[in-house]
Amino acid sequence: MIKIIVGTNRKNSVSKIIAETYQGILREKGSDAEILELEDLPADFAATALYENNGKNPGYNAFHDRVKDGKKFIFIVPEYNGSFPGILKTFIDGMTYPNTFRNKKCALVGISSGIGGGGIALSHLTDIFHYLGMHVLALKPKLAKIEQNMSDNLLTNRLYVELLHTQADMLLEF
Repeated sequence: MIKIIVGTNRKNSVSKIIAETYQGILREKGSDAEILELEDLPADFAATALYENNGKNPGYNAFHDRVKDGKKFIFIVPEYNGSFPGILKTFIDGMTYPNTFRNKKCALVGISSGIGGGGIALSHLTDIFHYLGMHVLALKPKLAKIEQNMSDNLLTNRLYVELLHTQADMLLEF
């Protein structure tokens, strides 16, 4: 089963809507996908589950176990301050190094309110995943001006929808 990671802990995020859209695309293609939301992480996990506290937070451990069982991932990555959200980096830092992501595969989707589509965020995250031994799919859709390309929680930009379909096909073959 493919794991779709919503790369923010912001409530009611556009990232979650895009994750649900992607999950629907995968279902159309006959593949199951589970959405994992960083907003479901324990609020105190940075202090109670990392470093010397590794393995001591049951809530984080349950989330971690759902991630480590994945073989393929899709990360929906919103652009925050020219990169990706700190919560996403903290989440990655809490994963078992390097085994959680080593030799696994992922696809990245960038979203932004501005014109960049999260390109720099995707570059930063790609560098981290390469360091961890994860194989990152080359096609990384950058969904710029995302709010202007949505209506009633639906992605209305045909090019964006096509890019997600193409990426999904590539990930399934990857």
